[in-house]
Amino acid sequence: MNKNDEEIDGAKARKPRKPKVVRKMTENRLANIALHYLERYSSSEQNLRQVLERRVMKAAHAHPETDIDEAKGWIDALIVRYVEVGLLNDGAYAEAKTRSGLERGEAPRVIAMKLAQKGVSKEISDAALENLSEDFPNPELRAALTLVRKKRIGPYRIDEEKRKEMREKDLAKMARAGFSYDMTKRMIDAENIEELELDIENSR
Repeated sequence: MNKNDEEIDGAKARKPRKPKVVRKMTENRLANIALHYLERYSSSEQNLRQVLERRVMKAAHAHPETDIDEAKGWIDALIVRYVEVGLLNDGAYAEAKTRSGLERGEAPRVIAMKLAQKGVSKEISDAALENLSEDFPNPELRAALTLVRKKRIGPYRIDEEKRKEMREKDLAKMARAGFSYDMTKRMIDAENIEELELDIENSR
């Protein structure tokens, strides 16, 4: 078989995919979409609402006869039902996202911003961040220490010359991650890892 024959056979094998048929939206289908989403992801009330509204609009584009106002009523009813049975709980969602964010080295202000983007109220977000202090007296310090270790910056840089060379970039990296100037300098300018490890112990 020559090269041209191989290319022809390859083209036959790669038949274009048929476009996925967008089904008409119904109340039962919307409920199934919502449950499937909640099985895969944790969600705030507003986030789930936005996910379902996007699916409704996609269906309405393919089926112009779709009654969007009626579909939004279905969404409202689903949200109420899921809150009542505990499938949706913005407080629990904020607590989980706050703790996971801290473990990833996210600054509290970044965590709060992400919660706001998901439609979590400032009151709930503030309460979740405040609750962190029960386990971590200084959440920002804890997050900063985690980020410094993960990124291997500041005193975690083995080569002292490289550390001096990268200092400004490391400071900028911490600042972009949402940490205060004082916290950023504290992390990057720490004399050694032992100093930071002591901070870790004292922040528990």
